[in-house]
Amino acid sequence: MVLLHLYKNIGLDCFDFNRNCLFHLSVFEKMENIVLFQKILLVLFTIAFFWKLIKYMWSFLSMEKEPLTVLVTGAAGQIGYAIVPMIARGAMLGPDQPVILHMLDIEPAAESLNGVKMELIDAAFPLLRGVVATTDVQEACTGVNIAVMVGGFPRKEGMERKDVMSKNVSIYKAQASALEKNAAADVKVLVVANPANTNALILKEFALSIPQKNITCLTRLDHNRTLGQISEKLNVHVGDVKNVVIWGNHSSTQYPDVNHATVTTSSGEKPVRELVANGQWLNKEFITTVQQRGAAIIKARKLSSALSAASSACDHIRDWVLGTPKGSWVSMGVYSDGSYGIQPGLVYSFPVTCEKGQWSIVQGLKIDKFSRGKLDATAQELIEEKSLAYSCLN
Repeated sequence: MVLLHLYKNIGLDCFDFNRNCLFHLSVFEKMENIVLFQKILLVLFTIAFFWKLIKYMWSFLSMEKEPLTVLVTGAAGQIGYAIVPMIARGAMLGPDQPVILHMLDIEPAAESLNGVKMELIDAAFPLLRGVVATTDVQEACTGVNIAVMVGGFPRKEGMERKDVMSKNVSIYKAQASALEKNAAADVKVLVVANPANTNALILKEFALSIPQKNITCLTRLDHNRTLGQISEKLNVHVGDVKNVVIWGNHSSTQYPDVNHATVTTSSGEKPVRELVANGQWLNKEFITTVQQRGAAIIKARKLSSALSAASSACDHIRDWVLGTPKGSWVSMGVYSDGSYGIQPGLVYSFPVTCEKGQWSIVQGLKIDKFSRGKLDATAQELIEEKSLAYSCLN
C-alpha cells in the first residue's frame, strides 16, 4: 500500500511537472512570436520610413529649376542667329536648366528679329520657357541673369579706329546703364562684340553697381582655336589637349601660349612642346595662324566667324557658371588685378579656373623671356585702346 501510494505520488508529480513544462514552453513560444512580430513591424516601419525619405529627396532632385533669363544683343545677326538655339538647347547652362531668352537688336533689324523668334517657337525647345524679341534696351535687360553682348558697331571701309571706338562707346554706355538699372543684381556679362576687351571695360565704367568680376569678354574662341590647331598638328583628339592660354587682347596681338599645355596619351600626360618637337613652328607659324584665324575665315566664307564664336560663348558661360574640370583651366578676358605684371584696370585675357560661379586667375605659371615680350606687347595695345576710348568719352 505504501509503495502504491508512493508510485501514485510520483506519477502525479511527474504529470504536474510535464504539465508545467508544457505551460512554460507555450509561454516561451508566445513570447518568441511576439518578439518576431515586433521585429517584422520594425522592419516594415524602417522600410516605410526610408521609402518616404527617398521620395522626399527625389522630389528635390526631380524638381524643375527656376528659369534663368539670358539676354543676347545683336540677336538678328550671324552670331546671334547661331547662339540662340544653342542656349535654348542647353549648350550654355546645362541640359536641365530652363531659360527665357531676351533678344535685342536695332530698329532696322526688328522684322528679322521677329523671324528669329518665330523659328525658336517652331523648334519647340523643351528648355525654352519664353522669348522676348525687342528693340527696347530697357525691356531687353529686365530681370536678366546672363548677358551676352554680341551687338556692336563693326568697322567699315574707310573708317578710322577712333570713329569705330566712338560708336561702340556710345552703344556700351547705354547698354551698361540699362543693365545696371534692370538686370539681376548678380548678372554675369560676356562681351563678344569687338573691340571686346575695351567694350567690356567701357561697360564696367558705366555699370558701377555690377561687380567688376561679373564683366568679362570673349577670348575662349581664340583658346578653342589654339586647341584645334594643336590637335590637328599632333593628330590627336581635341579633348585630349588642355591648358593652353590666350594672353591679352582679342586681336592680332593676342598671345596663344602652349608652354604649359599637355596632351593625354596612352602613356600619360605629355607636354605639347615635347610632342610637337618644333619650336620654330610653335613660336612663329602657329601663333600667326591663331592670331589671323578670324581673317582667314572671312576670306574663305566672305563672312565672319559665327558658328565658332557662338559655340565658344556658350563654352565661356557654361564653365563660368558650372565650373571648369579639375586640373584644367580656360582663357577669359577679365579685369586685371596686376597678376603677371599686367597693369590693373585693363580687361585682359588670363588663364582662369571657375568654381561656384566665380573665376580665379591661375597663379604661378612660369613666363619665359619670349612670352614676356608677347604679354607686354598685347597689354600695350590695350592701354592704347583704353586711352582712345576715354578720349571718345571726353
